[in-house]
Amino acid sequence: MLLVAAFFLVLSYTIPGFAHPKMQPIGTVQPFAFYNQDGKTVTDKNVTGKVYVATFFFTTCTSVCPRLNNNLKPVYSQFKNERDFLILSFTCDPSNDSVPRLKWYADSILKVDASKWVFLTGNKDSLYAMARHSYMIDDPKNETQTGETDFLHTQLIALVNRKGEVVKIYDGLKSSEINQMQVEIKKLLKEDS
Repeated sequence: MLLVAAFFLVLSYTIPGFAHPKMQPIGTVQPFAFYNQDGKTVTDKNVTGKVYVATFFFTTCTSVCPRLNNNLKPVYSQFKNERDFLILSFTCDPSNDSVPRLKWYADSILKVDASKWVFLTGNKDSLYAMARHSYMIDDPKNETQTGETDFLHTQLIALVNRKGEVVKIYDGLKSSEINQMQVEIKKLLKEDS
């Protein structure tokens, strides 16, 4: 046992990152431009260098979305004073989730700071492409659906590092995964800061 511990210590000192391996990216966030709850354009450039979580929801949802957003409130509370942390919540129902509707939802329902928890709307095809190709939280095969039959509804959360790489996907309805995500957020905020 002592030999194993000594071997681990030697490796930790001789191989950079051995004791604290970094999460390997599973995807890269593509360029985007959407409108936030204040009607301002938010792009991928606005989040460059930040650690953030990305979710998809809609304001009229009565099942998954309220639970997901309530589970994210402790994450928001814990990291809202971190300069380099954000939550991005993209709507999957842009025909109903207008800028004023997102503003009402952020201010009245969740009561969150628009600079730290950003709600985004825009073109449906662009929003869904982000979920499927950038954040990897929906199967790209779902693109075979068209128009009204194509609807995204997921409790998955993507964690993105400072380089714009998706490093992990979490189930936002499981408190154990939310807790693990908070641990990983802390690690990512310490990296390259």
